[in-house]
Amino acid sequence: MSLWLFLPLVAAAPTSSSSSSSSSSSCGKPLTVYNASITHLGCYTDATGSTLTGINSAPDSFDAPQFCADWCGELGYQYSGVQTSYQCFCGDEIGSSAVKVNESLCDYACPADASATCGGDLVMDLYKVNNAADLPSHSLPFTAACEYSPLCSTAVCDTSLSIADRVKALVSAMTVDEKVNNVISVAAGAARLGLPAYEWWSEALHGVAGSPGVGFRGVNGSAFSYATSFPMPILMAAAFDNPLISRVAAVIGREARAFANQGFAGFDFWTPNINPFRDPRWGRGAETPGEDPFHIQEYVRQLIPGLQGDHGNAEVKQIIATCKHFAVYDIETDREGNNLDPTQQDLGDFYLPSFKTCVRDVHVGSVMCSYNGVDGIPSCANEYLLRDMLRETYNFTGEYNYVVADCDAVANIYSPHSFTDSTAAAAAVALNAGTDLDCGYTYRNLTQALAAEMTTEATLDQALSRLYSALFTVGYFDGDSPYTGLAWKDVNTGHAQVLAYEAAVEGMTLLKNDGLLPLNTAKYPRLAVVGPWANATTQMQGSYEGVAPYLHSPLTAFSTAWETVEYALGTNITDTSTAGFAAAVAIAEEADLVLYLGGIDQTVEGEGWDRSSIVWPGNQLDLVSALADTGKPLVVVQFGGGQIDDTALLANDSVNALVWAGYPGQDGGYALLDVLTGKKSIAGRLPVTQYPAKYVDQVSLYDMNLRPNASASFPGRTYKWYTGDAVVPFGFGLHYTDFAFEWASTLKREYQIADLLKHTAEASYTDLISFATLSAIVENIGRGKQGMASDYVGLLFLSTTNAGPAPYAKRELVAFDRAHSIPVHGRDTLVFNVSLGSLARTDVTGDLVLYPGDYTLTLDIDARLSMEFSLKGEATVIETLPRQREQTFTVPVHIQAAST
Repeated sequence: MSLWLFLPLVAAAPTSSSSSSSSSSSCGKPLTVYNASITHLGCYTDATGSTLTGINSAPDSFDAPQFCADWCGELGYQYSGVQTSYQCFCGDEIGSSAVKVNESLCDYACPADASATCGGDLVMDLYKVNNAADLPSHSLPFTAACEYSPLCSTAVCDTSLSIADRVKALVSAMTVDEKVNNVISVAAGAARLGLPAYEWWSEALHGVAGSPGVGFRGVNGSAFSYATSFPMPILMAAAFDNPLISRVAAVIGREARAFANQGFAGFDFWTPNINPFRDPRWGRGAETPGEDPFHIQEYVRQLIPGLQGDHGNAEVKQIIATCKHFAVYDIETDREGNNLDPTQQDLGDFYLPSFKTCVRDVHVGSVMCSYNGVDGIPSCANEYLLRDMLRETYNFTGEYNYVVADCDAVANIYSPHSFTDSTAAAAAVALNAGTDLDCGYTYRNLTQALAAEMTTEATLDQALSRLYSALFTVGYFDGDSPYTGLAWKDVNTGHAQVLAYEAAVEGMTLLKNDGLLPLNTAKYPRLAVVGPWANATTQMQGSYEGVAPYLHSPLTAFSTAWETVEYALGTNITDTSTAGFAAAVAIAEEADLVLYLGGIDQTVEGEGWDRSSIVWPGNQLDLVSALADTGKPLVVVQFGGGQIDDTALLANDSVNALVWAGYPGQDGGYALLDVLTGKKSIAGRLPVTQYPAKYVDQVSLYDMNLRPNASASFPGRTYKWYTGDAVVPFGFGLHYTDFAFEWASTLKREYQIADLLKHTAEASYTDLISFATLSAIVENIGRGKQGMASDYVGLLFLSTTNAGPAPYAKRELVAFDRAHSIPVHGRDTLVFNVSLGSLARTDVTGDLVLYPGDYTLTLDIDARLSMEFSLKGEATVIETLPRQREQTFTVPVHIQAAST
């Protein structure tokens, strides 16, 4: 059977002179298989995570020593190492902190090869690669698949055929085993056919990032040894600047493609994270644009076209982006087995809009299904999410649109979800639901699942067809993409460096200022810098980071602007020891000005864990109080993605100013310096609500509801619904100058709903139809002698108290705009485009409805301007959420109860 499948492929000849291939197998070079010669060095400690100093992680799922050495050696690395965490590591040298230990600590059967041993917990089995490829670090060019034989002589590489026919030829030529080995993230290819292996997992959340598919090579400064490291999304989102996000995305996409063109990355990148930041404890909130669905939709609308570079042509991409995690994923605690049951209203109103925009409106190439279950069914096996919602409703139907499971999420369907009775059954239900690619190796059980008729080969073929069609969109097979010219010269250009700096500046947010800021360095010549973020370097990158070209710490930047700078750590992020207090207070007492830089970092928030508290960790506030008691002017800079309760700092008159700086990226130090000294204006707006510390005691992490429930003492979530007093509200941000406002355009007092919907037949989607474009004039009126040119972010909110059923959100963001560098006594215009979707409310079924009633539009959280209008007529559904229906499975399944 396999021979019969193979014959059409190898026999196919070009049918026209336009073909790029010939009928001879000599049309390309042989696909050679590299085999590493290895010498076992022993078991070494890896507690610091830096035993091997090259690629931090390589293909996970195949941690057998030989496979790992093959992977590392082919990339030119001299050493390889394997661990029980299912990971392979490569390096050019063994880190100085590594210590050789007793071999028994590494006596652990490798999951991918039970006959071999792998390192145990925090230890690594190390190997010397004796025949590492002799490849210069600047030249490891990608070779298009159709340059290999015998693939080049087949229908797969016949450019006179349609992509669909070429993909069909490839899939039909593969054996079942070959097919199964290519629906996992470390795809094996098919040496028999001349099809190369491919690593699907590359990352680029805020710059090309370390991941199995991405390799940084050589010493910093050599080609492909680094990439531009932008601020984390939560800080960039605080800029509320759509053109900024578009420019950043374009740079990341170009750099990612440059890496791919030289073989240092794949062509698909599993980014962005667009789950709303629902709970302040969530460990991954810094990866997101914040808590507001509309804000995230606008972020996605700019980001995906910039990354993919398709600008309307989904069949020709710069890279393939991946919107994740679909759906209702925002808890790290026990994330592999959680089942979360939101209401249909919250599903349509909060959890899904960002994915709708990502898939339906800007045509992302890929979507990642999440670890958690929704309504009792794991997301990667959930036909309601993947079929009814994603493919049928959001039109994720391109031949090149694929779904990838989060890493080991398919395995989790069996354990710990206990949804199926075996891993083979877990693989089958995921594939049947529409999960095309497994990040992991559970899909290797599909051979057993096929034999047991849990799934079909046709379903497997469909998944493969989507994957290979996706690779055609980036030129993987033909190498004829318009982006193949991108190279090292396009990485971290001068433009990119300036943009990384500007992105950090624009997001920084002023939470308190008694007039001390902006700082006059001449007035305060002696500076004391204190705190665990004061000399931050890699801290500034946060998570999903790559190697930065440079990391300009705050201390480095401050040292260029002050005559005298004294530094003391004082305390670490979570320290309870006061041993460093005395030194910090001593330099503060001798200084003219004190800067405390602290907050939280990836030791407190991060993937895999949630915070249990939202107070300032450790004894940082005690140290700040001690610094305040010196009587010296004091500025506190709060870093980190998740918010922490600033009540004590806001109430302390001796804390003169408070700035939130997130994770500011490669030029964070200079961005902070220029904001504090007024070289750059500060105009960021907080993209999340800062709750009081008691909030975590009032609300369960697992309560997925948004709307308040007085009888259950549930105060609600996000700025829309929270009934308590926020410490700092969503959208808050101060400036160094003052502004005056006036409307430049107005609305009619009354609109007929039927009239607004007259042109629905001409629109792709009713919710995208424009209701009105409003504009407001903002004037910089100065502030005494400190008046200065400044940016201004205008946030336009909508509210109602009678349109549709109660409860009513306090306000909802419907548009925003950012004006830049408005001079004192200068004016600029903010433009707000309001869609019908923004006017509509979500009903209990999840449908989007235009309700008659009275509405108010307000500019900013303090209602600088307001405008009222009414909608008249009948309530009208403009978008329908698919109804839940009973799902059918080919194996016995066990619907899961909601997590509590």
